[in-house]
Amino acid sequence: MREEEKKPTSTIRRILKQRWALSAIYIASAAIILAAAFLLQNSFNDSAKDGKEESAETGKNYGEPSVEVNSNLETIKMPVADADKSVIKKQFYDVNADEKAQEEALVFYNNRYEQNKGIDIAMEDGKSFDVKASLSGNVTKVQDDALLGNLVEVEHEDGVVTRYQSVKDIKVAVGDKVKQGQAIATAGKSQINEEAGVHVHFEIRKDNIALNPLDFVDKQASAIQSATEAEADKEETPAVEGSETDKETPAVEGSEADKKETPAVEGSEADKEETPAVDETDESTDLESGTDEEGSVPGEDTTEESDSLKDSLNQSN
Repeated sequence: MREEEKKPTSTIRRILKQRWALSAIYIASAAIILAAAFLLQNSFNDSAKDGKEESAETGKNYGEPSVEVNSNLETIKMPVADADKSVIKKQFYDVNADEKAQEEALVFYNNRYEQNKGIDIAMEDGKSFDVKASLSGNVTKVQDDALLGNLVEVEHEDGVVTRYQSVKDIKVAVGDKVKQGQAIATAGKSQINEEAGVHVHFEIRKDNIALNPLDFVDKQASAIQSATEAEADKEETPAVEGSETDKETPAVEGSEADKKETPAVEGSEADKEETPAVDETDESTDLESGTDEEGSVPGEDTTEESDSLKDSLNQSN
């Protein structure tokens, strides 16, 4: 039994004593380690691939990509590469401007005058140029329109939208995320404003209300929100409530009270009801005429009696 137990031990020792034994062990160990690493790497790639597919499927539930949070801190730029070489063909129609400025901001087309909701920008040399994104955002509308000269609309934070009209060779599509200064189209022409030539019609809108772009160029996009809030505060000032209070001044109530409580009318009515002039006149007339209520003259019967006595005395004599 002891010899049988010693045989395996002696065999392992003999193998280990061989020169190639350690090298073989090292190679086998390395092969095992590499195989394990390969299996782990494949399993990790499979899980990462599943995660990407899941995120892609989740992204399909949203019609538009999210807007970058820091875009509200960007400074609004003109939609051209070199603003110094640009000219404004038609200004924004401002309701607070003077009459001449308002007339110049009207667009005449098809025997009608339209208020210009943006600014029309062209180059001094009249040549075409690249239209740049004024702010970073998401493209929400790309529309072919011969009258307006095609349209690209980019949405930003807080309900702010920039609109680029009279463009051609549009380089973006709906759903694209654009960076500030990125070329989105090329300036073109439009039928509604042919006199402007090659230009881009640029608009800034807040909650679908057109604003004057020149009021916000070189300012942060957050200035649009501040300006609209300031306008809202002006409209809600207590001056309006004061005017309503003025309409309800007590002067009106006082005049009504005076009209209702004027004693002149009541006095005249009382005089009319209590005037004894008619009765007193009748009585005075009766007294002056010497008649009683039955129309007889007092003293008439006494005269007749005296005449009868005289006749009786004459007869007796």
